[in-house]
Amino acid sequence: MMDRGELDTQMTIELSEEPMTALPEYARIPTVFTVDRVLDVTARLDGAGGFEFSERRLDVPYEKNYDAVDGDAPLHWPRRFDLSNWALFTARVATRRVGGATVAFDTPGLTMLEDRRDLAVLWDIRVSPDARREGVGSALFEKVEAWAQLHGCRQLKVETQNINVRACRFYERQGCQLREIHRAAYPDLPEEIQLLWYKDLASGDASG
Repeated sequence: MMDRGELDTQMTIELSEEPMTALPEYARIPTVFTVDRVLDVTARLDGAGGFEFSERRLDVPYEKNYDAVDGDAPLHWPRRFDLSNWALFTARVATRRVGGATVAFDTPGLTMLEDRRDLAVLWDIRVSPDARREGVGSALFEKVEAWAQLHGCRQLKVETQNINVRACRFYERQGCQLREIHRAAYPDLPEEIQLLWYKDLASGDASG
């Protein structure tokens, strides 16, 4: 069954859940983006807790492609993890695949899940460059959030980096809160800081 969300009067987003055998088609949606600014992140000093960040423009922008990171491309996931409790969602406009999202839950060996069964991880979300900033990402995020609630999750967790400013602003708009930062999470990419976002969910009910 597909859900439909209006982009505008000419364009309609169609969302559907697909089997993991659709990963080759999913992987064709590019993740590349231009890094032209970064977030400088510091702990708040006013006693309120949390973090504050400011944007800093780079003198020399560069391209980042998550799928080019060794082992991170979608076709590698089945070799690394048991995908039995994962879900894959696709966004289409006029039958054309323009975006996708993958959510992980209750997966042995996936450290991002913190050995919790009430936590889901937005493992991946991607939108074709020509469809970005048109509501596709928000529609996919809402679909993932609903799936996590249906599976009894109390929180949704998202990983990104300080070099992906647009993604950070997107997760803020979706109601996520930055709860953890790790400056040495990527030894091969020392300039990148891991940012972990959480969104508290309404009480889920796995029975539907």
